[in-house]
Amino acid sequence: MRPDSPIEEPGGDWRALIHALSADRARVLAGRARSAPLFAHAYAFHLNLRFGGMTPADLLDFAQAQRLDGVKIHVEDGEDASLRAMTETARHNFGTAAAVRGLALHVETSSTDRPALEEAVTIAMSTNARSVRCYPRYEGRISEIIARTTEDLRLLDNLDPDGRLCFTLEQHEDLTSDELVGIVEQVGNPRLTLLFDFGNMINAYERPLAALARQAAHVTEVHVKDCCVVPDRGGWGHRACISGQGHLPMHALLAELLLLGDTRPQVTSYGLEEEDGYFAPALRCPTDDPDPFIAARSQSYTDPGAVDLGLRLKQEAAAAQTQVETVRAMLHDIAAEAEHRSTSI
Repeated sequence: MRPDSPIEEPGGDWRALIHALSADRARVLAGRARSAPLFAHAYAFHLNLRFGGMTPADLLDFAQAQRLDGVKIHVEDGEDASLRAMTETARHNFGTAAAVRGLALHVETSSTDRPALEEAVTIAMSTNARSVRCYPRYEGRISEIIARTTEDLRLLDNLDPDGRLCFTLEQHEDLTSDELVGIVEQVGNPRLTLLFDFGNMINAYERPLAALARQAAHVTEVHVKDCCVVPDRGGWGHRACISGQGHLPMHALLAELLLLGDTRPQVTSYGLEEEDGYFAPALRCPTDDPDPFIAARSQSYTDPGAVDLGLRLKQEAAAAQTQVETVRAMLHDIAAEAEHRSTSI
């Protein structure tokens, strides 16, 4: 984390956090850091999948080459080669290719409305995926967005009556942690949990560690990234950057997430979602009225900018590779510190 972070908060000293653990919990943390389930995330190759001819099959090859545990992929990633565009047979073959490589599959969609969830569930079943991620993109007052999202998610058992899938709701820049927890608790489906993104709470004017503390009981999946916090119209926007070069307390977030769960890890996947160059504006700010209005918005999109596109695609691929190395180094740091703590008491 950069020393000029405008969101510095209590708990950001990850070494102090580890040194406050008992020897037993330190040993648990060390073991989990050594074996954290890391997933390739397709957004790390967002531009290559849109403009560079990269396909979902190429993402499997990357994950296998990096010795990762799985892949998180949006239904639209890959344009004409996307899961959405594939035939049923092609989807089945994609799922088989992942299984042969020992990779778990998680499918993502950018809505909670019924058509989007139905499509994502169908694709997940075809590919033998384990999980479906969603988030709301409704326009309206926050109270209306919460009500519509809750209504949407109460249909999950109808969409997957045999209970084959797990579902996650991601904090995606508009709703606060309290609001997300409220939705999950209102829906009351044990297969619906939260996906914690390292930076998306910024746009709802929340700090990362405080947001995680509020969401913690419900978090089972994660998107790992870094960003710089940008003042924006009285709130905060975020501009994603190379992991380790931004304002987020990545070591502390990883340590806190690894510690979730008493007898077994609560978090089952850490998606490596490098998004260098992505910008998201402020959606909430402290001067909001009690029920602010959220305007319609598109799903996430990174502008490739005015640079040479071929060069930009190479930079993106290199950044994805580097993030794997960076996050593994952070996990090594955590494990080593925890091992030292467990033997020094």
